[in-house]
Amino acid sequence: MANLKVSFSGMNFINPIMPAAGPPVRDAECIKACAEGGAGGLVTKTISTVGADVPIPCMEELKGGFLNTELWSELPPERWFEVEYKKCRAYNLPVIVSMGYSAEQILKLVEKATPFADAFEISTHYVGKDIQPIVDALKAAKSTGKPVYMKISPGIPDVAGYAKRLEEEGADGFVAVNSVGPCLHIDIETGKPFMGSSTGYGWLSGKAIKPIALRHVYEIAGAVKVPVIGVGGIANGEDAIEMMMAGASAVQVCTEAILRGPKIYGQLASEMNSWLDNHGYKDVNEIIGLALKKKEETRKVDFPIVDKNLCISCGRCVISCAYQAMSLQPKAQVDAERCFKCGLCVTRCPKNAISIYK
Repeated sequence: MANLKVSFSGMNFINPIMPAAGPPVRDAECIKACAEGGAGGLVTKTISTVGADVPIPCMEELKGGFLNTELWSELPPERWFEVEYKKCRAYNLPVIVSMGYSAEQILKLVEKATPFADAFEISTHYVGKDIQPIVDALKAAKSTGKPVYMKISPGIPDVAGYAKRLEEEGADGFVAVNSVGPCLHIDIETGKPFMGSSTGYGWLSGKAIKPIALRHVYEIAGAVKVPVIGVGGIANGEDAIEMMMAGASAVQVCTEAILRGPKIYGQLASEMNSWLDNHGYKDVNEIIGLALKKKEETRKVDFPIVDKNLCISCGRCVISCAYQAMSLQPKAQVDAERCFKCGLCVTRCPKNAISIYK
């Protein structure tokens, strides 16, 4: 079995899978279920100076994604200080306390939360994209001396430069990314938005945002020297492997835990272990930033090569070939004169029977 332990900012994780701030960690009982489900570390639901008034309905599964109007913790901060945080310390795992949003709000919270936190995660979700209020929030959280991880919202034009500035201001790490939005879904039976917010808008998470999250992790990790925690669209062990190859030192999971329950954390760790074993890795730390290290390598593209032993003649490559370069005879066959080397057939094949890289 490969080693799954990771360490950063003075925290030692038994595996790199942890919950993200959200419904699966809404109180200490839920956090306990995450710990028992195999999480390698813990993150608490984001608190602010008052409990959130969450509009309902607030969660909806979509094809390929998830929409929500979730806000910060609906529990008042006093409840966390007096009850919930104390229980979280009993699970013998690193505890990252999430809070937000402005410097003024954080200053009212951070000292009371400090005895329970191994590190802080500062959500910037409602602060906007101007960096100065983010810097102010960071400095407010840094006043206790605990490591501070800044959670990045998607859509920042120069996220690498943005992260470098925050690193210069003292950020000990980053969490990337928050949910994407606002987004809209209409219930066609009623003609109304399903979400209960005043606008009907929600925020997109789940599988649909993984490419967005990966790009942010890749750019941030390539620009800073501090750790990055990847979050967004992780549904299986291979997703976690991909995120760590992009530069993440660990990953967080929320949507998939909502859909499949807290045992998902241990399941993902097990799937990661199997992948590492099958690919000859002895330690998960070997893959962190692997894609960044290979950034300059040239990938030589060839015409698609079909493994006739694996091809099941399903015809998916033929149907989706925009250049009419694929045919069944009776196995998949490539017309080199027509082939554009677009690569779609490689990703459409259900049996991995087609390859395009030399």
